[in-house]
Amino acid sequence: MLIVFERIWATGAIVVLFAATVTGRIGEHSFCSETKECLLFDVVCAGSDYEVRHYDAAKWVTTEVESMFRDVAVTRAFRKLFKYITGENEAGAKIEMTAPVITKVKEGSNMWDTSVYVLSFLLPSDFQAQPPKPTDPSVYLTELPDMNVYVKSFGGWMISMVATRQTQSLKTALDKAQATYETDYHYEVGYNSPMKILNRHNEVWYIVKGQPVCPTGE
Repeated sequence: MLIVFERIWATGAIVVLFAATVTGRIGEHSFCSETKECLLFDVVCAGSDYEVRHYDAAKWVTTEVESMFRDVAVTRAFRKLFKYITGENEAGAKIEMTAPVITKVKEGSNMWDTSVYVLSFLLPSDFQAQPPKPTDPSVYLTELPDMNVYVKSFGGWMISMVATRQTQSLKTALDKAQATYETDYHYEVGYNSPMKILNRHNEVWYIVKGQPVCPTGE
C-alpha cells in the first residue's frame, strides 16, 4: 500500500470548471494537459485497485437531463453548461473551462430505463466566491461539500459501456475491502476534450461513508 500526502490536480473528458478561493482549491497537474485550472485534491492512500482522495468544498454549475441513454444525456447537458460559460449568465461573463467534468449517475439503472443524469462544470478560481447566476432556468449553481472519495482511473473514452464496466470494477474492489460508500449514485469523471485522441484520463468515484478504507495492494 502506498500512502502519500501531496496536492494533486485533475483534468477531464468532458471538462469541468474549478476554482480555488475560500473553500475550493485549483492548480496544475499532469492530468491537466488542456486547461489552465484543475480541481485539486489530496491523495490519502493508493493501491492497484483504487485510491482514496480528499477534496475541499467547491462551487460548480450544474444541469440535469433525463434520457434512456447516458451518452445522449451527457451531450445535451454539456451543451447547456457550455452556453453558461460562454456568456449565458446574468453578468454576460466568459468563463474558462477547467477540469474535470463530473456526471452524477443513479445506481441500479437498467438498459432502456429512463434516468436523470446530473452534469457539473467546476467554476474557476475567479468565480468561486461570486459566480454569476445562470439565465437558463434549467442550469443552477451547486456546492459539493468537503469529502473523501474512492477513485478508479482509466484511459480511453468515457462511453456508457466502458463507464459501466469500470464502475463495477471499483465497486467489486470496495466490497472486497469491506469499505462503506454512497450506494445511491456514483460519479463519472472526465478530463479531456473530444479533440484529444491519445493518453486520455477518466475516473469513476464513489463517495466515502465513515472512515475511508485504504487498498491493501501496491
